[in-house]
Amino acid sequence: MYKTIFTLLISAQIVVAQNIEDKHLKNIQQLTRGGDNAEAYFSYDNKFLTFQSNNAAWGLKCDQIFNLDISKAAADTTYKPSLISTGLGRTTCSYYLKDGKHILYASTHAAGKDCPPPPAPRSDRKYLWPIYSSFDIYVADLNGKIVSQLTNSPGYDAEATVSPQGDKIVFTSDRSGDLELWTMDIDGKNQKQITFGLGYDGGAFFSPDGKKLVFRASRPSTEEEIKEYKDLLAQGLVAPTNMEIYTCNVDGSDLKQITRLGKANWAPFFHPSGNKILFSSNHHSSRGYDFQLYMINIDGSGLEQITNQSIFNAFPMFSFDGKKLIFSSNRNNHGTHDTNLFIADWQD
Repeated sequence: MYKTIFTLLISAQIVVAQNIEDKHLKNIQQLTRGGDNAEAYFSYDNKFLTFQSNNAAWGLKCDQIFNLDISKAAADTTYKPSLISTGLGRTTCSYYLKDGKHILYASTHAAGKDCPPPPAPRSDRKYLWPIYSSFDIYVADLNGKIVSQLTNSPGYDAEATVSPQGDKIVFTSDRSGDLELWTMDIDGKNQKQITFGLGYDGGAFFSPDGKKLVFRASRPSTEEEIKEYKDLLAQGLVAPTNMEIYTCNVDGSDLKQITRLGKANWAPFFHPSGNKILFSSNHHSSRGYDFQLYMINIDGSGLEQITNQSIFNAFPMFSFDGKKLIFSSNRNNHGTHDTNLFIADWQD
């Protein structure tokens, strides 16, 4: 009897857990298999994805940029997307231009063909992100030919995304001495700093109407936090363990903090309505490394959990027609450390 009751309880828990994702995510399909595959973003016609991968089976030692045909990846588990980046150095943060014929991304290849080394392990085991000063932002065609270099200032220039209207780019740079958001025209002209608060401002995306930005930010406040942040930044490092979600107008005005959840809240993206934000967070976790997707209203109300399968779900992006969601997850990795791309039909 007790065994039967226990079995029923476990079954009920599984159903409840599955129903969390069933509310918004339908027909989830896996598009990649092997390595770390992340930061996937739709082409404006919603048929392709640009993303970064370090899949060793593709001969990669660190992240490179690829162009993926969604229909082919969904139908063929052996499909290999086409390489867009040079295959040299390390790359990050790719995004389509509106013409559908070009992809921008950040790369260190001009500083050397080898992958820059990851941060050395620390005695305090603190998790750190490297901010490579050799990153600059390039534009390549779909054959991988670089057609322009958009930044050439000393220091870190990366994390670039394009407005839905296709006329403006937002990116993160440390050229002013701190990691701030900057904007520029689609050809790289009129580069302008728009955030000024001490801390890491990054991972910005435009609202559907192109008038606002959503981004992640750290805001060290105590003497100890400020000293640690500045010391790490001087070493080309940041600790991304305490970040919240912010919005502002494209010119930096009307800056607002949206989340006050604690821990790491990051990878935000506007809902197609422009009135909600999807993001990844571990605020609920006692272990630290358990990232799930959440949705919140732009006034900070109505927090809702979207995923609960596996312990890493991040980098959500809606297709431009609002019908699909792409995200990265370590589900279905059979006990490996692989993170793959998953696409789903979105239901409000």
